[in-house]
Amino acid sequence: MENGWPVWRGDQKSHPVKNQVVLQEGTMSWQFPLLLFTTVTLTSAYSHLDPFSLEELGSDTGIQIFNQIVKSRPRENIIISPHGIASVLGMLQLGADGKTKKQLTTVMRYGVNGFGKVLKKINKAIVSKKNKDIVTVANAMFAKNGFKMEVPFVTRNKDVFQCEVRNLNFDNKISASDSINLWVKNETRGMIDNLISPDLIDDRLTRLVVVNAIYFKGLWKSRFQPENTKKRTFVGADGKSFQVPMLAQLAVFRCGSASTPNDLWYNFIELPYHGESISMLIALPTESSTPLSAIIPHISTKTIQSWMTNMVPKRVQLILPKFTAVANLDLKASLKALGITDMFEPSKANFAKITRSESLHVSHILQKAKIEVSEDGTKASAATTAILIARSSPPWFIVDRPFLFFIRHNPTGAVLFMGQINKP
Repeated sequence: MENGWPVWRGDQKSHPVKNQVVLQEGTMSWQFPLLLFTTVTLTSAYSHLDPFSLEELGSDTGIQIFNQIVKSRPRENIIISPHGIASVLGMLQLGADGKTKKQLTTVMRYGVNGFGKVLKKINKAIVSKKNKDIVTVANAMFAKNGFKMEVPFVTRNKDVFQCEVRNLNFDNKISASDSINLWVKNETRGMIDNLISPDLIDDRLTRLVVVNAIYFKGLWKSRFQPENTKKRTFVGADGKSFQVPMLAQLAVFRCGSASTPNDLWYNFIELPYHGESISMLIALPTESSTPLSAIIPHISTKTIQSWMTNMVPKRVQLILPKFTAVANLDLKASLKALGITDMFEPSKANFAKITRSESLHVSHILQKAKIEVSEDGTKASAATTAILIARSSPPWFIVDRPFLFFIRHNPTGAVLFMGQINKP
């Protein structure tokens, strides 16, 4: 798919993600654009956990999927939305039954139904105007005219995921895809378009397209001055060097270092956005001889939380590439590797809570994500001027080789986006 949504058969400017799920009867398919969305629910064993812990579990599933993807694509730029993946899987979980539901709840480590109120609260916090930076999440189901869905499935998705339901005529694939794409474009302020291509809709078999999209636009708290941007050397994953525009600024950032269980050290730094609810975290190996792939399996939401706890403010000279990257990913193989298998098999999938009139399965789960990082639209902080006139020589934090990034909603712990950049 051209967009980021699961599919079933039967700038720093912006960071949009799209997912699509297409559900089919027998060969029936659903198409869901995947929104970066916080779904946090736990089984009774986790009932003592706070909302932050719930969202950690949701984002952790996305991080596990990221780990699966990069194994086969270690030298590519990869971007996903862990929160978006959790949202789509949560929506599907509400329609699943039997072993299909058990596989989803086992991998996700929570049941959506048990924690609907908490999930609603978290989802509202992520898009709250209190963030100051813009986070837009939109969820919808587009059902084929005449397709009968179970009322509890529809009402529960509306309540927990603010998911609206609309009817479409899938007999006209072009018109149907245009309608879905227009809805997504309107919901994401024009940043996400062409989410679904007509060939993803089967005029005979597609019954439901579930769409989830997430868009983020943030302004840096501490501004990068355009006049400081210069071309510098970046060494890619293949060892080749090339010149890329690098942002630069001298300021106080929270940063730190940690090691993997194999005693491989890596550094990390936090770049807060101006609302201070959301941050970008950058991590890269301390030694240039350590490949990025050596530290990725070590990272989870607990790891990231430990970074947030242990980082200390330092006055550093930060050098960071400007970068734009887009990734189109099919998540089916990664989900299967984690143990979510039955929902993709026509003979095994059980989505009886969606409809009892037909047998549905998921044909694909696709996600499209894009990120742009630059000086543009940033806002100077009052502290910057005082910092720039300090006399002591600062340490350097130079991002001149493959690195990881995370865009995190700090009040909930939701990882909105993450990725590896091998070539800016």
